[in-house]
Amino acid sequence: MASLDRVKVLVLGDSGVGKSSLVHLICQNQVFGNPSWTVGCSVDVRVQDYKEGTPEEKTFYIELWDIGGSVGSASSIKSTRAVFYNSVNGIILVHDLTNKKSSQNLYRWSMEALNKDSSPTGVIVSNGDYDREQFVENAVPLLLIGTKFDQIPENKRSEVLTRTAFLSEDFNAEEINLMTGFTDRKRFNFKSLHYD
Repeated sequence: MASLDRVKVLVLGDSGVGKSSLVHLICQNQVFGNPSWTVGCSVDVRVQDYKEGTPEEKTFYIELWDIGGSVGSASSIKSTRAVFYNSVNGIILVHDLTNKKSSQNLYRWSMEALNKDSSPTGVIVSNGDYDREQFVENAVPLLLIGTKFDQIPENKRSEVLTRTAFLSEDFNAEEINLMTGFTDRKRFNFKSLHYD
């Protein structure tokens, strides 16, 4: 068997947004019934064939690092998390579409992980205080995932989708919105995911 290329992907976001459930679905291809809170970091692995069946086929060993979502502002919490942020190949930013604060906190999460957070207090950064130019030349790919889409009332969905479109534009990231429980695998099949 040929050696596998290792890919490290951070999964970041506030507590309770669905990071552990998402990682479990990606790696185990099954819904996580009753996840517990992640303390520190949990790492799960997926072996993924890229461009399967072509001459460019390559197999990757993808490590998904589910970082605990404590939103403490103490520098000790941030410095503890900083050990997980080395040698990163990608970042998945996860937020709860029913919780606007979890979306706003993605700015802080991203700046912290990319060592662009100059503020030692970890203050929540909102759209008005955020410079989107920080991510224009970012070499680390970002994916923005909104969870619990089905819990948004029908008459509010358009407004929420507009807000998340601005988020993905700010981060220069791709965007995916998921239903609670991620049970419809026909709609979101991780087995067939591939990027060119």
